[in-house]
Amino acid sequence: MFQKTLRRLTLVNSIVFLVIFIIFGGTLYGYVARQIFDDIDESMERRVNAFRIPNIRLRDGGPPLIFFESRILILLRDIEGKIINLHTYPIEGLPPEVLDFLETASTEKWQTPKIDHHVYRILSNPYPYTDETIVFKDRPIKVKDVIAISIVDSELAMLRRFLIIIFIGQLIGMTAIVLGSYYLARRALVPIQAAWEKQQQFVADASHELRTPLAVIKSNAELLLRSPEHTIELETIRITNVIRETIRMSKLVSTLFTLARADANQMEIEAVPILLNEIIDRVVEQFVPLAQMQGVSLDVKCSDTIWLSADRERLHQLFVILLDNAIKYTPQEGNIQIICCKHSSKVLIQVKDTGCGILPADLPYIFERFFRGDKVRSRKNGGAGLGLAIAQWIVEKHEGKIWVESQAGIGTQVYVTLPIETS
Repeated sequence: MFQKTLRRLTLVNSIVFLVIFIIFGGTLYGYVARQIFDDIDESMERRVNAFRIPNIRLRDGGPPLIFFESRILILLRDIEGKIINLHTYPIEGLPPEVLDFLETASTEKWQTPKIDHHVYRILSNPYPYTDETIVFKDRPIKVKDVIAISIVDSELAMLRRFLIIIFIGQLIGMTAIVLGSYYLARRALVPIQAAWEKQQQFVADASHELRTPLAVIKSNAELLLRSPEHTIELETIRITNVIRETIRMSKLVSTLFTLARADANQMEIEAVPILLNEIIDRVVEQFVPLAQMQGVSLDVKCSDTIWLSADRERLHQLFVILLDNAIKYTPQEGNIQIICCKHSSKVLIQVKDTGCGILPADLPYIFERFFRGDKVRSRKNGGAGLGLAIAQWIVEKHEGKIWVESQAGIGTQVYVTLPIETS
């Protein structure tokens, strides 16, 4: 599935970048070509507009001469359509075929014909001073048009080379684009694939956790059916097993539903001003009987009065999870401490126990769903490995941090920092 998606993403990315690359190359070529010919056209228009017959100077009574810019030749067209070359010598590269073309071609303002293996840029403008007359080769002439002509072979050759460079660059760029698109597509799929694998693992773990209570319920129900003559009193153990596993499964389903809603961002935090000391005292009060039954001492050290802007129910759930884990894994005559203290704009909460601790290899995975370091003991105590995942979500929703330090055989310390409400 992901390979097909990878190919599609690569194709789409490649097409998008290729289109952009081609448009950029075409725009660059068009801009350079326009700038080159604009410079030539501007020079030609300037020469044509500046031309006037009285500015022609004579030498030794011979034909008139005209000063011309490099590469731009000025010609005249009389009212009969004849082309007059006022220069005393031909311009190099201007064959007679050009004069023939100008006499027979249309009188469009701009023309770019190819004549005798050369390309010419030709500008033809009407001569505004039609009442002026010149004598050329003993013949009076009325000027109709002033024509500027320039050879543009070098510009076109440069543009051709530039076009080849763009084409080669686009071929190289296309290869780089395809490879880059493949790389970007793979990078884009990494979090998606990780989320997919995580979801698959989540479903598999949830199914595994639900399989055990369902199997217990099924087996006990079948045993009840085998002895229909037995009274409820005789089958108390099996009925108790069914009820216990049903409660366990209900709790697991509720926890899974909470995580699913959290993943879908359907659970919002209703932050209100609360007294942290009061929340902790209530949770501790609930766990004191359980701690006494297991021979574990439970102490609270919160010297400061700490107000927070937080969700009361979620914060209560957070401390229930942390204390429940601490009591589960702390043996008799052990000790659990809850310590609260202010640090600048945050409050630091520590839940310390003298329990069995967590192995260093397991420590990086304790916030993953369904992870249990001591699987036998966790299953025996009814844990599904979801508590710390929910605790982490609650802390992060409150813009806080949670981390754990532990030494196997010595104990575990859970640290939580939460922002303090500012007045």
